[in-house]
Amino acid sequence: MAVKLTKNEQKKQKDALKQFNRYLPTLQLKKQQLQLFIRQIEEQIRKYEAEQQKLIDSLDSWIAVFGENPLLGDKDILKLVQIDTIVKGKENVAGVEIPVFRDLTFRDVPYSLYDYPLWMDKGIVALKECSRYDAMIKTLKEQIELISKELRTTSQRVNLFEKVKIPEAKENIRVISIYLGDQDTSAVVRGKIAKKKLVKEA
Repeated sequence: MAVKLTKNEQKKQKDALKQFNRYLPTLQLKKQQLQLFIRQIEEQIRKYEAEQQKLIDSLDSWIAVFGENPLLGDKDILKLVQIDTIVKGKENVAGVEIPVFRDLTFRDVPYSLYDYPLWMDKGIVALKECSRYDAMIKTLKEQIELISKELRTTSQRVNLFEKVKIPEAKENIRVISIYLGDQDTSAVVRGKIAKKKLVKEA
């Protein structure tokens, strides 16, 4: 883009450069914060997934018993665990509004204690806990998606300032300064020549 080779334009470019240099550290800090939040959320997801897997592993024995028990017939424990609502709040993280898991409620599904073995209660509690982990992990993944979107935008702005706007302003200032310097030199030379002529004529 061509710039006007004037003192006003030089001032305008210098002001713009100051502004870019003032905003850039804020954008870089925001970028670092967003990257840190994503790493923390990913760590939280790994933690919940490990806890959930540990819970599932602890249930393997009674799940096998349940599957092999001919007395239970077509009774399905999964029908006894039905999610009612997932309660979420909202929080602001580095300018991004993200969903936050609050609670998970279940429908009250009645069942006869005579139709199911005694350990069924433990199984239902465990399945509800597994569902809770699923809801928490899903919410955390939503957070990552929203924060990643903001991170892409912030990274683009950082690159725009670092690689385009700041170098462009510096180059414009350099070109204008050279031109104005040449103009000053030419004016001085012209002044000296005119003075010599006046002296000669006098």
